[in-house]
Amino acid sequence: MEDLFYFKLFLAFAVGSTMVTLATVAAESLGSKIGGLIGGIPSAVAISLFFIAYTETPRLASEATNMVPLTMGLNGLFLVVYVGLAKWGAWMAMAGALFFWFALAGLVLFLKFNNFSFSLLFYLLSLFGSYLILEKCYHLPSTEKISLRYTPLQILSRALFSGAMISGAVYLSRVAGPVWGGMMAPFPTIYISTLIILARSKGVEFSRRITKPLLISAMINVVVYATAVRYFYLLFDLALGTVLALGVSAMSTYGIYWFMKNKMK
Repeated sequence: MEDLFYFKLFLAFAVGSTMVTLATVAAESLGSKIGGLIGGIPSAVAISLFFIAYTETPRLASEATNMVPLTMGLNGLFLVVYVGLAKWGAWMAMAGALFFWFALAGLVLFLKFNNFSFSLLFYLLSLFGSYLILEKCYHLPSTEKISLRYTPLQILSRALFSGAMISGAVYLSRVAGPVWGGMMAPFPTIYISTLIILARSKGVEFSRRITKPLLISAMINVVVYATAVRYFYLLFDLALGTVLALGVSAMSTYGIYWFMKNKMK
């Protein structure tokens, strides 16, 4: 049985790294609005929760969703910190944003926090607060379609990073419980790789501009998907629960696309 678990863990790594890399490479060739929309599709969280259910039980995956809204709230603050520090350079901004994220995440784990309602409240406050800061304080505009050429090293590093985070969430759910798995599943893997690659290839200013659509798409889609999983994994089998959750997420994606197209500058 242990050998089977590690096989499933490897499968999570392989599937996760492939899907997340393909999604984000496609996203960054379509401009900041559409790129941010695609980049926010809950590919990493969907794969993480699926494999937590597949390697353990659907109930454990459902319990892991307790932490997803709170972690996405931290991710919104991560983007705000990055934008605020970017005037000192991308690496300084990334280091500061990561330090901030790990400090708050460590506090949450230390307090053994595990309450979905409070997690959802924190998420909503962070979503609206972060968006208002990016929109009203930093006045970030959108950008048009861009053309990027990825080096093999960039693609490989992104695949390894995303695969490691997804398989790490699955592993931690087994050895440390659903709280740790729920914290790792929405880790801002896509944010980090996207911002670093864009800062190096198109400049820090462009990387700042994509944060607003990333914020809207990822924070809403991921939490919508995780909330659907929270209930569908208990009501249906794993396959049907996943399909239904993806259907709900697809509807939210369409709503976000309409909002970005008609309301965002």
